[in-house]
Amino acid sequence: MSSTDDLNTAGDHQDDLEVIEIVTSAVDEDGNTVVDDLVTALDSEGHVVATDETIALRTPEGDLVVDETFSVAGTDGELHPIEEDVTVLEADGGGD
Repeated sequence: MSSTDDLNTAGDHQDDLEVIEIVTSAVDEDGNTVVDDLVTALDSEGHVVATDETIALRTPEGDLVVDETFSVAGTDGELHPIEEDVTVLEADGGGD
């Protein structure tokens, strides 16, 4: 029965989370377009409890690299990556 109480308590804390999303984009000196999408969950005291960051890079040739990292705050107060997914899509060379 205490495990059910623990689950209900954890669910109640989700109502206290605030989600903030920040998206930035830029073109670097090599002509690559970079977009950084950061979603952050904050607790009721303003502490970061989790982040989901997606960085997408498109080269002038049309290649695409997407790197997504999901991190959670540990008991030490630091963010720890728990999942990372990198996808690379190369542009079609035009049928050489």
